[in-house]
Amino acid sequence: MAKKENKTMDQIQRDLLKKFHTLCTVLGLDDEAKRAILTSWGVESSRDLSQHQLIDICAKLSEQVDHKQGTARLDKLRKQVIAAIGRWLRETGQTENISIIKGIAMRASGYNDFNKIPRERLRNLIATFNNKVKDVRAVDALTDALLMQQLTAGKELDPTLN
Repeated sequence: MAKKENKTMDQIQRDLLKKFHTLCTVLGLDDEAKRAILTSWGVESSRDLSQHQLIDICAKLSEQVDHKQGTARLDKLRKQVIAAIGRWLRETGQTENISIIKGIAMRASGYNDFNKIPRERLRNLIATFNNKVKDVRAVDALTDALLMQQLTAGKELDPTLN
């Protein structure tokens, strides 16, 4: 059993090393930059890094890749879409959960996968649903004011008057 565990650990180590070198390549790091990373961790070779060190380094490099490729911004936009649609659902008294929200976003954008909706469509969805919430609030305020006018004055209402 110990041999199987070691094989698994060795495979994890190899996979982490592969990920480290792939991330370095994606970021365009040369040998000198890689050496600087390794030196800062007190080793000469990437093979000398522990799994925990490799996980930490890969996480930091992945953040840099996300920042470089703009995917971090896409995640933020996706969260804003979820918040905007959720706000609209709450404002209109409808059932709200992540499946419904993603379904609405996909139908509204014409995409079959929430994570495939492009940046501009995400921005459009945010603006559209935020405007829907503002419109619902404005209509509610107008109807409340008209109702109060009618109840206090007892006459017919002119909705053009504010």
